[in-house]
Amino acid sequence: MILSKNLHNILLEIAHKQGVAISFWPSRSVARQCTMNCVNFSRSRKVRLTMTDDQQKSPTPNNLKRVVFCDFDGTITVEETFVAMLKHFAPELSSQLMPEIYARRLSLRSGVRQLLESIPSECYGEIVEFSRGKLMRPGLVELLDFLDERKVDFAIVSGGLRIVVETVMGDLVNRASVIYAVDVDASGPRLQVNSEFEGDTELVSKVRVMDQHPAEEQVAIGDSLTDFNMALQASSVFARDRLAEYLDEQQKPYTKWDNFFDVLESLSQKWNLN
Repeated sequence: MILSKNLHNILLEIAHKQGVAISFWPSRSVARQCTMNCVNFSRSRKVRLTMTDDQQKSPTPNNLKRVVFCDFDGTITVEETFVAMLKHFAPELSSQLMPEIYARRLSLRSGVRQLLESIPSECYGEIVEFSRGKLMRPGLVELLDFLDERKVDFAIVSGGLRIVVETVMGDLVNRASVIYAVDVDASGPRLQVNSEFEGDTELVSKVRVMDQHPAEEQVAIGDSLTDFNMALQASSVFARDRLAEYLDEQQKPYTKWDNFFDVLESLSQKWNLN
């Protein structure tokens, strides 16, 4: 929800009375993010609020020249962190549904929702711990430095869990302009999925996200089925693994890549000519 700045003290007072902690920090996203962490012994819940800042610029002005949209699982991470988590916490259902998802007989929206909502809420803390220490592909920091120098936004768009993205990214999480991902409610017996940009076939509609960031050039970086629609929409695409195979079927041009140094080199050459 959007909060005016004069509610800052009211929020602090409410948090104090309820015995919870609330923190505010600046963000490069369209609004300043604030997170209230409510600890309930066996599990924790996050209530994500946004507070407007008149002095803060929107990350999606109408005159943006370029925006980079990057997948997370199997793209920023070396391995499919989200898929590995689902296989670990919902092994039997994963073995049934994942082949159907990859074969595109079952939508991501339906399949991933079923998998997530089969996991007991008491596993939430274990999911966070499971995500720690996952390796990221080489060259990410250098690519972010390159984009910052050219004032190009870097948006992470994940069909997986926000908490996993934030845990793996660590200190680098604030280098992204904005993060779009799936949130879960762990207040009930099983996880409940919440997604602001849910689409017809996706829990996170990456095309809808791209529409929030109009630009002359939209660059997509991805590796799998969750990135397919985003890649079809993008001006230029960096694809690997399953995504490359899907794009070959559609005869959609793309640039192959292995690590972010490859992306950096290609964008540097391309943009320096423009």
